[in-house]
Amino acid sequence: MLKYDDYKDYINENLTSFFPEIEPYAATIDKAMAYSLKVGGKRLRPVLLLAACDFAGGDIKEALPYACSLEYIHTYSLIHDDLPAMDNDDLRRGQPTNHIVFGEDMAILAGDGLLNTAAETMSRDLSEYYDDPVRMVNHAKAGLAIIESAGVKGMIAGQVADVENQYNEATAELVEFIDANKTGALLTAPVIAGLNIAGADDDMLDNFRSYAKQLGKAFQISDDILDAEGDEKLIGKKVGKDQDAGKCNYVCVHGIDAAKAKLHELTKGAKDALASYGDEASFFIELADKLEIRKA
Repeated sequence: MLKYDDYKDYINENLTSFFPEIEPYAATIDKAMAYSLKVGGKRLRPVLLLAACDFAGGDIKEALPYACSLEYIHTYSLIHDDLPAMDNDDLRRGQPTNHIVFGEDMAILAGDGLLNTAAETMSRDLSEYYDDPVRMVNHAKAGLAIIESAGVKGMIAGQVADVENQYNEATAELVEFIDANKTGALLTAPVIAGLNIAGADDDMLDNFRSYAKQLGKAFQISDDILDAEGDEKLIGKKVGKDQDAGKCNYVCVHGIDAAKAKLHELTKGAKDALASYGDEASFFIELADKLEIRKA
């Protein structure tokens, strides 16, 4: 397997290669879409997809359209999250948010464009495998895992609950639902999609699904901790924004110490899910450890 930065570099080199050709009258949409994509980021989700495919013996070139599509979807969600009607953020990764640069109308359209481009990219990829039904089915499963995770039973469901989340009314169950869907779903999908492209068996899918679900919840709790006590210069956005917006997260419900304990518990659970693979799964084990102590 490659190193994290090798996967990340491969994604960054090809990130806009699946963009459609834009007519001159609509050229602004291309600039707005590319702006938020290229502003930076860990590329965690597409890296997980490529790494999972690689682990299961697949070809990461086959997985690239899905990895890029996943990053399009993730970026669209960030653009819309930052809008005044949602989280009302002026900064993302230390740079002005999309609507600050291009206006609210174009930011909405940029998010729409990225989502649609993801669907186009994955649909177009299937046409490459009409003469290979097994691989075509594997790729179709990968695309479905990604689209479902972003939909009304995944990320959007979590966003709806988060929009309606009120500080004084939030419960542990509500926060659990938000964490599992708004963040967790789009971190589980890349692992499942990458394994599907490689044709992984059911046992591997089950083990990695357990890993990814716990990793996703841990990642969101880590975000909540950073929102409470993170360094604004490192995380590239304002801290305390959930409380300022009257929303409650894991730290609000359980306290900072309990949040840190739960983060460690989930990280250990994620690693334990892959214990049977030994050193072969070191990429994923080390990634879980790094995410537990991240500062941004």
